[in-house]
Amino acid sequence: MIRLSAFADEAGKELSAQIAALKRNGIPYIEVRFIGSKNIATLTLEEAKEVKAELDANGIKVWSIGSPMGKMKMGDDFDLHCETLRHVCRIAKILETDKIRMFSFYDAYDCEEKVFEYLRRMVKIATEEGVCLYHENEKDIYGDNVARILRIMENVEGLKYVYDPANFLEVGENADDSLDALHAKMGYFHIKDVIAETHEIVPAGYGDGKIDRLIRMLPDEGEWVLTLEPHLALFEGYAAIDNTVMKNKFTFKDNNESFDAAVTALKKILTAEGYKETNGGFEK
Repeated sequence: MIRLSAFADEAGKELSAQIAALKRNGIPYIEVRFIGSKNIATLTLEEAKEVKAELDANGIKVWSIGSPMGKMKMGDDFDLHCETLRHVCRIAKILETDKIRMFSFYDAYDCEEKVFEYLRRMVKIATEEGVCLYHENEKDIYGDNVARILRIMENVEGLKYVYDPANFLEVGENADDSLDALHAKMGYFHIKDVIAETHEIVPAGYGDGKIDRLIRMLPDEGEWVLTLEPHLALFEGYAAIDNTVMKNKFTFKDNNESFDAAVTALKKILTAEGYKETNGGFEK
């Protein structure tokens, strides 16, 4: 069984718009990142309870917290970062998810041992709070390529992983090579595609991310979650999560249209791979 999740803030700023986009596309899970103009890490616990109540009322479950944890320079205040992490862990528990997406620091290529030390401290905090951290590969952080992710795996116990195919292409990795090395080690997958030569972000299947192969490599048994992170149009909060200029090949009239196009493209791949949509998921 494959189920879909999404960064629904790419469809709309307000939670009501995000819920509408998820329900319109038959997506049962959300990876929460921005609510209104607030990053998930800056919500109060009371605000998190309000978000949970609205999601519950609409039958939407939180798959993961799309947190900015680990998006800091090595010279920044790490103790303060850890305080924020503990707060995010408590938000996760309110939203009834045990997953927090995170990263492995900027300006960190030459600070490997300190990266490992920091990650171990973060895993310890998450473990104490009863949640798990999921490292995502992203351009310019320490763990942005296959070799350094494998180094993290060798040196940091208790950390789990998210695979983003487009982010690997952005740092020059070959999709087949990264899939061969990491696919079986991943906790879940982000679905975002890009044309490697031009760095233009495109719907799944229109780029070089080998999304079809990623899906084919999923075991038939068990349940797997694919989180759509389309990046097909500028959206509220983009500047706060990415330091680059977004390059898109296709143009859409608004964020709802771009979000729906991303969902349609992924569902087309799932259908081509022999899956049928049923009961909030996809089965062969």
